[in-house]
Parts: sequence; C-alpha cells; structure tokens
Amino acid sequence: MLRTTIATLAGKAARHAARLRGGGSGGSALPGLVAEKVDPAFLAHTLADVPGGIVVVSGTNGKTTTTKMLVAILRAHGQRVFTNPTGSNFTRGVISAMLAEMPLRGGLEADIAVLELDEAHALHFGRAVAPTHALLLNVARDQLDRFAEIDHTAGLLTRLAAMTTQGVVLNRDDPFVNRIATTLSPGVDVTWFGLDASVADRVGELSEHDSREQEDFAPPVAGERDGLLTPVDEESLRITFGAHGEGGSLGPVTLRQRGLAAMINATAATSTAKHLLGAAFRHEATERALRTVAPPFGRGEVIDVDGSPLELVLVKNPAGFTVALSTYAGAPAATMVAINDDYADGRDVSWLYDVSFESLRAKGVALTSGVRGWDMALRLQYDDVPVAATETDLSKALTTFLADHEGEPKRIFTTYTAMLALRRMLGERYDLPEMGVDAPETDGGPA
Repeated sequence: MLRTTIATLAGKAARHAARLRGGGSGGSALPGLVAEKVDPAFLAHTLADVPGGIVVVSGTNGKTTTTKMLVAILRAHGQRVFTNPTGSNFTRGVISAMLAEMPLRGGLEADIAVLELDEAHALHFGRAVAPTHALLLNVARDQLDRFAEIDHTAGLLTRLAAMTTQGVVLNRDDPFVNRIATTLSPGVDVTWFGLDASVADRVGELSEHDSREQEDFAPPVAGERDGLLTPVDEESLRITFGAHGEGGSLGPVTLRQRGLAAMINATAATSTAKHLLGAAFRHEATERALRTVAPPFGRGEVIDVDGSPLELVLVKNPAGFTVALSTYAGAPAATMVAINDDYADGRDVSWLYDVSFESLRAKGVALTSGVRGWDMALRLQYDDVPVAATETDLSKALTTFLADHEGEPKRIFTTYTAMLALRRMLGERYDLPEMGVDAPETDGGPA
C-alpha cells in the first residue's frame, strides 16, 4: 500500500500544478496519468474497499446525464457516492476524480462508486476492477475511426456485461443492448428500462434507423422492478414499474432538462437505483432528486448571458444531433453550430450528412465555427439552411455571436472538444462553476 500512498501524493501534486497552470481548473486526465504511472494497480487498490460496489454506466449517448441523475438519486437515499463528474470517462479521468476527493493518507470515503465510462475504456477498467453492476444505455454510430461499426460497439458492451459480477440494467428497446441479456451468466441479476406503449413509436428517434425493424426481437415483458417511461409533456414524465404498474409508479416529475432523451436517461437512472437499493428504494426521495438535479455542463446547460439564456447542447453523432434538433429547434433562438474533429470528437465528420437540418431552415444559422466550421456551413447549404457567417476560431466566433444577438435567446450546438473550449470561455466571462461542479441547486419543493 506504500506504493498507492506515494501515487496518491504524486497525483495530488500533479493536480495542484495543473490547477495553477490552468488558472484554477485542473486537468481531468493528467493527475490520473501520474498516479497510474507510479502505481499501475491504483484503481484496484483504491476501489477494493468500497462496500456498496462499483456501478459502471456506459453506452453511446446519455452517459454523463444518466450518471449524474443516478448519483443524485442515491445521495437522496443517504448514500455516500463517489463519481467522476467531469465527464472524463477514461480510466485516468476516474483516477483524477478520486484524487480530488481522497485525503493525503489515501482511501476513498464512499458507500458506492458510480462511474461513467467510455465504451472502450470500460473494458480496461473492468480488467483492473470487475464492476459489480452495469447500466448499459444504447448503441449508435459514434466516432467511426475509434469504434468502427455499431456491431463492434455492441460487442464492447457485451464484454463489459460479461465482466459484471452481480447485476445488469439494460435498455429493453435497443436491440443491440437487449440481446446482451442472452449472453449473461445465470447468476447475474437482470432488470430493464424503456418506453411504455404510449411512446413506443418514438424509439426510432433514438436508435439506428430501421435497426429495430430489421431485428427479430420483442422487448421483454416488464416486471415489477423494470421502469417504463410515460412522457407527460416536454419536461415532465411518469415512470411505472411493471407492465401493469405492479411495482408502483413515480411522478409526474418535471425535470430541469427538456426532451425525450433526458426522460429516458431519468428512467434508466431510476430503474438502476431501484435495482441497487431494493426494498430501501423510496419514490419520494427519487422524485425530489430528479426534480432538482441540474443538466451536466454542456448537455442542455442554460447559461445566463447578460440577462438572456444561452443553451449549450452537446452533439456528437447522428442519433444525438437528431434528438437535439427535435428537442430544441422548435423554440426560436439565435443558433451557432461549432464542429471540431479532434480525437475525442472523432476525426471523420461525414456523419453530419446523416442528420436532417431542415428544422433550422426557417430562422437559419447565425454562425458556424470550429475546425470544421466551413464543412458545417456546406452541409447546411444542402438542406437549404441559410448561414450568416463562418468563423473557425472559436473565441472570435463566440464574441461575435454574443455581440450580434445581445438580449436574444441563444443556442450553440457543439461537438465535444469545441464544447469544452466554449464552456471554459463562457465560464471565464460569466463566472460559472468549474466544469463538473454544480451551481447551487434550486429547491425542488416537497416530494
């Protein structure tokens, strides 16, 4: 354990240095890299003593939001939860998050760990520390240069599920995730989340086109521990447990994030909390948590820009961009689109041609930006969406966008690395909390 203690000290020193260099915001991976170099078994040594187990959340879309909701629900039940709130979902990001919370002597003071992990890096994690539970959300085309085709991504999640020792929560409506249940060991406990019959026809908005129709499968009948979503409106939902409500129902609850994707994330988080807590699961605590949890940075986050709202919306693949447009484009706002093609975004941006941008046609796009700002402008032309200007430099683009639309509602659709840069700039201009650190929550009122 001496080696782990030295690794803790070295990682904390790296974090301190990174924060000094970054003006207060520490690197999300560097401290973890340093600690891992000193003690390659740092993860296993540190997480071994967490009594309530290790929960991994993975899948193509919704990891960060769902993880944050699940953590909020468990904390509302009195659980001390360790998580990786910055969205840095590689193993080194997890270690960096640990270093931020661990005392100098080492040791993680938590009842349970809930970790968002990238589909590929989840396997590296699993080889170091076997998860006790896994929540598997969905499979979609994303970063084709890293994940190749969706069958490969589905294979990664299948292997992650095989590493899980106690229980798995699966998306009953995603055929790539659904079929994982047939590969699990008999002793692994399986529960489900999904849509109820009233919105089953909207599965196509979130899944690969025609995938469900091409697969010979039917969602399993929901048992009393399985959560089914019924949207009430664009922000409110009800969750029913069991096909006929045998396990009770929850809500209606109004979220602080709009759209069907956020509601599905809430259903996944709630179903997983019920899976983990069993008889200790309380509906009123869950409703309170869902009502108050804020969107993670950059995922529908609303920033007050001199008295007018600016929505920062992460988009990273065809399914995600399509859902974002259906959720947000109906509300008028000045629009900017920022597209980067760094490693974390995926270098291949041809996926933009699989998204329909017609919903932006009426108002047009004020500005395209990012490394691929001109590619985005060209793509919009094919859908007859007028583009007022293009500026590839993100800082100059943001300054122009804010100045030209002062006092108007604004919205930026952005890929991952562009989102990080824009969020950092906005944080400096408007004194926002550091990414991964929440602003004070509003009172959700009585449950």
